[in-house]
Amino acid sequence: MSADHLKALLSKQELFPILGENSKNYRYLSLDLSTENEDLSKVDVSSSNALEGYIWSQLKAKQAHAAYGGYLERRGIYNRSTYFNQSDPKTERNIHLGIDIWIEAETPIYLPLQGELHSFKNNTNFGDYGPTIVVKHTIEGFEFYTLYGHLSLESLKDKRVGETLAKGQEIGTLGAADVNGDYPPHLHFQVILDLQGFKGDYPGVSNTMDLEFYKANCPNPIYLAPFLKE
Repeated sequence: MSADHLKALLSKQELFPILGENSKNYRYLSLDLSTENEDLSKVDVSSSNALEGYIWSQLKAKQAHAAYGGYLERRGIYNRSTYFNQSDPKTERNIHLGIDIWIEAETPIYLPLQGELHSFKNNTNFGDYGPTIVVKHTIEGFEFYTLYGHLSLESLKDKRVGETLAKGQEIGTLGAADVNGDYPPHLHFQVILDLQGFKGDYPGVSNTMDLEFYKANCPNPIYLAPFLKE
């Protein structure tokens, strides 16, 4: 299944807002965390506290409930972690493959579509996802996956692989920096066509060398989150 085919299938679906029914009326901020954002040169992005202060100041200035963005964004915030940072620019993983939704810790996260719990895991590398859930979806016989990263530890409790998950069901809540890989609270939301055998995990950041593959395998998640707009 191609990204275009998935987009066509999703256009026929009635989707549930990832932040809940009330979030349809939220004011959102499109947030730029790319290396091209000159404002970030004044922020110590290696510090989750400093980055959080910057994000919340942007939200306050725009009187927004949440910020979002980051698909295929080249970022400098991964340089602090040896899990992402490599000496060769071609293999340095710094291109983001999902959408981030920045909002307070403990915010509930809901499924946009019915699915099946594929896997879950606490990815504890510094700068990694922390608690993560992967859901398998099937539409008209075609399978794809959604990944929810940077959740709370409580989100993994009582989960059972293979269980059916209803559209609009709460999948978990957002974690704070001490459990989510050391980031300001946010959801990493990613769509994956071929999970390639991963369980409770999948690369959320690409290097330049592999980008074309990941662009094809991880289409823009905004098609599953149409309520995210300024």
